[in-house]
Amino acid sequence: GPVFFRQKRLTRNGREFDILKFRSMVVDAEKYAGAVLATDNDPRITRVGRIIRPFRLDELPQLFKILKGDMSVIGPRPALWNQYDLIEERDRYGANDVRPGLSGWAQINGRDELEIPVKAKLDGEYVENLSFSFDCKCFFGTIGKVLKSDGVVEGGTNALTERKEEAE
Repeated sequence: GPVFFRQKRLTRNGREFDILKFRSMVVDAEKYAGAVLATDNDPRITRVGRIIRPFRLDELPQLFKILKGDMSVIGPRPALWNQYDLIEERDRYGANDVRPGLSGWAQINGRDELEIPVKAKLDGEYVENLSFSFDCKCFFGTIGKVLKSDGVVEGGTNALTERKEEAE
């Protein structure tokens, strides 16, 4: 399939925009189940996808969205258009009122492992502490997390919750 993948996300004030990524899943992966998070050993993930996803290399085309002004380097990650629980929680903290970013405070404090309320609260903390120095802290924190693949859980918070329940 095509090298690039477009997906509807939300930016400031609930406006939709297309995010651009390197394709890491099969063509039409969303056709059958809709826009849902991937799970461990998800058959929709390609062989190349298994390599580039943990290091977030599939996100690199978003640099074009940063140059265009739709995104910033640091800020809350743009939510999928159908992540209503995350969108609602972020509204409580004003996190949907700022430009979304390639990485942010929530990503370096748990990434995929975070429950929605915790992620939204951290996005709110980012908004409260918005500054160049805080952006630098997030930027360098992101580099460390990505190099270690720290906090990567395919399927996000749902997968993490299910694993905890299975272990109990």
